[in-house]
Amino acid sequence: MPPAGPPPSMQQLLQQAQRMQAQLAEAQAEIAAARLTGSAGGGLVTATVGGSLELGGLTIDPSVVDPADVDTLVDLVLAAVRDAQRQAHELQQDKLAPFQQASGPGVPGL
Repeated sequence: MPPAGPPPSMQQLLQQAQRMQAQLAEAQAEIAAARLTGSAGGGLVTATVGGSLELGGLTIDPSVVDPADVDTLVDLVLAAVRDAQRQAHELQQDKLAPFQQASGPGVPGL
């Protein structure tokens, strides 16, 4: 096994931490700005959520509004919202995954 190089200096560690902090802030801003749309019933109901999972919009095609069958409409709305939230959750995982792993030599777990 080859000998390890000299340990990183405190200056290098601080610079690496600052870069990671900037990258994390950028990823969080991308998540916050994201708008994801889920759908159900072949697009008859769509829900839009932000990257932070807040519901931002809901569109319902009038053809699915049947006063005699409110349960189906409720199911479609829930399915559309869950689909959009799932997409937002996946976006969060994708953007934040690099920060949940070890960040490299000298700065584990940052």
